[in-house]
Amino acid sequence: MTTIFSKIVKGEIPSHKIAEDEDYLAFLDINPLARGHTLVIPKKEVDYIFDMDDNLLAGMQVFSKRVAKAIERVIPCKRIGIAVLGLEVPHAHIHLIPINRLEDINFGRPKLRLGEDELAEIAANIRQVMEQ
Repeated sequence: MTTIFSKIVKGEIPSHKIAEDEDYLAFLDINPLARGHTLVIPKKEVDYIFDMDDNLLAGMQVFSKRVAKAIERVIPCKRIGIAVLGLEVPHAHIHLIPINRLEDINFGRPKLRLGEDELAEIAANIRQVMEQ
C-alpha cells in the first residue's frame, strides 16, 4: 500500500526536506509539537519499524543522529527528543522533536500552526547546517 510518506519520497506531495540520501529522508512535520519537529523515514516502504532489516534500521538511527545534531544548532532546546509511535502512518518513521522539558514530547498536546514561509525558513536553516 502506498503511504503519504511514499508519495513524499516520490515527490508527489511537497515537503520541507531537511536531508536525504539513497535510503532515508528527513522532512519537517507539518503538524509539529515544536518548531523543528522532523520526521525521518526509510525510503523503502516498511510499515513497522521493528520489521525493518537490521542494517536499514541501524542506518536510520545514524542518519537521524546527524539530522538531530543539525536541528540542535538551529532550534534553541535542551535536547532532541526521539519518539517512535508507528500508529499514525503505516510507514516506519522516527520523530525528532526539540524539547526543553518532558511535557514537550506529549503527543496529546495541541500541535503548532506554522505557516509555509516559517516551515520553509526552518528547513532551509537546518539544511544549511547539515551542509557544513
